[in-house]
Amino acid sequence: MTKPYHHGDLRTALLTAAEEIVNRDGVAGLTLRGVAREVGASHAAPKNHFDDLTGLLSELAAIGFTRFADRMQAAAAAQTAPADKLNAIGRAYVEFALAEPGLFQLMFRGERLDKSRPALNAAMERAFGTLTGSVAATHEGDPDVARATRAHAARAWSMVHGYAILLLDDRLNPLLDAGAPRDDALALLDDMLKG
Repeated sequence: MTKPYHHGDLRTALLTAAEEIVNRDGVAGLTLRGVAREVGASHAAPKNHFDDLTGLLSELAAIGFTRFADRMQAAAAAQTAPADKLNAIGRAYVEFALAEPGLFQLMFRGERLDKSRPALNAAMERAFGTLTGSVAATHEGDPDVARATRAHAARAWSMVHGYAILLLDDRLNPLLDAGAPRDDALALLDDMLKG
């Protein structure tokens, strides 16, 4: 039985509880009442901070996109060559999906999110800018850098996002070493990124 919530940062506690529920039960398992119950707050508490479930999901997705961008930027910063930076971003993308599957799936469920919320909009732009900025660096000197960047960004994003979803849905299992599927999946991804 949870204890009634008495002090501290209720908004943060609600977001933390929402993330735990999403990771445990998936997006479909998240309700405002469930989040309130998880922290021992009144059932009206989440509405006071987020208005509705879409607001809560959107703010949680903003946290996810911020972590996602941090992870991709850190991976890129560890490399020097533009192509290596881009490959590191691709690997970090998939590693994030594997580490935080519930949050990752929420972040890309556009029908459940309010993209007009400032925190979510800014976090999404930062994550997208990390990918496109790295792609653009590989095309310096191209006569039509904008067109080359757009095509390459779409190709890279489609590949790593599709790969992440296939992994999360266990669709790649027939191709992976059954003894070490996660390690083999990342090794296969590295081969794809270099190819």
